[in-house]
Amino acid sequence: MTHRTDLIVVGAGIIGLATAFLARERGLSVRVIDAADRPVGSSIQNFGHACFTGQADIIQEVAASARAGWLRAAEAAGFWAAESGTWIPATTEAEMQVLREFADHRGPEQVRLLDTADVAQGIGNPELTAVGGAHLPLDMRVNPREAAPTLAGWLARNGVEFNWNTQVTGVADGQVDTVRGQFTADRVIACPGYKLMNLFPEIAERHGVRVCTLAMSLIDRPARIDQSLGMLTGTSLARYDGFAAMPGVARLREELAEREPELVGCIANLMVTGIDQGLLIGDSHAYDLSPEPFIEEDIAQLLLDRACAVLGIEQPRVRQRWLGSYADSADRNLVLEHPDERTTVAVVTSGIGMTLSFGVAELALDGGQVAGF
Repeated sequence: MTHRTDLIVVGAGIIGLATAFLARERGLSVRVIDAADRPVGSSIQNFGHACFTGQADIIQEVAASARAGWLRAAEAAGFWAAESGTWIPATTEAEMQVLREFADHRGPEQVRLLDTADVAQGIGNPELTAVGGAHLPLDMRVNPREAAPTLAGWLARNGVEFNWNTQVTGVADGQVDTVRGQFTADRVIACPGYKLMNLFPEIAERHGVRVCTLAMSLIDRPARIDQSLGMLTGTSLARYDGFAAMPGVARLREELAEREPELVGCIANLMVTGIDQGLLIGDSHAYDLSPEPFIEEDIAQLLLDRACAVLGIEQPRVRQRWLGSYADSADRNLVLEHPDERTTVAVVTSGIGMTLSFGVAELALDGGQVAGF
């Protein structure tokens, strides 16, 4: 049987759901097809940290569109979205220098430099030892365990058709073949994440797409730390493209290699976010085409120890650990291709899919591109 809509979205991760949301705003009939029975992949495994400001200059327009989309979706669907910004404590002068350079580059609307007392108050640790810090007021927080499932439920109640438990086996020329039959549409936007390797292997191979796995944990949140906390550290300044473009990052990387060789060794982006269930802590990075499911306890404990030291948590109670995963490429942050006139493939190939989701969805719908990203 053939079922026709204006648009089919393959994949009910946050980029697929964002695409469905924007398409519905435009009055299109939409069908979403996913192999699972609810969002359970990368979109619920992450920090829920929409770190718009720390991304590269070249993607800031897309980040602004993503921020606007997140706000509209949160208001419509009723999920929690906090405009609480990001706190970055600088524990060394090298970290503070990068923050000064970034503040000069972006300006006060995006970056507020802080003294030790202000950043200590921001992260909820009055005993913090730091030389200063920064606050990025435009960044947002959502609960990743709530946002995607709630948005999917709202879309289903508001005219978007969902086919769960339905594996897609092929996409071409407006036709989507599945284990439950064939569906057709004027357009298809495929958002398969790292399953790009299964659905469009030639595209995945051309861009060197692989799976990034990361060790994460959930701990109890002390009452003094706000639920909306979003915190980055010096390792984040060396990783996110916006910060990493600053001249002081070379010195910071040398310092991190000397001061925190274990964090550098596991390719850590040490960060913490809050949700109502506790504090999300992570993460390390490992890359493979077919990763094994095991978490190295030494790495998980390292991340926990370093994060709790910044936050002043002496005896953390770990509630959960898990191995997160997302699509990655060493060559690019975004795969946005058109294998035929009616098909678009949209995959964020770095750890910023949640951040840029609504902006990437807009690019996919409009046929846009971001050269060099």
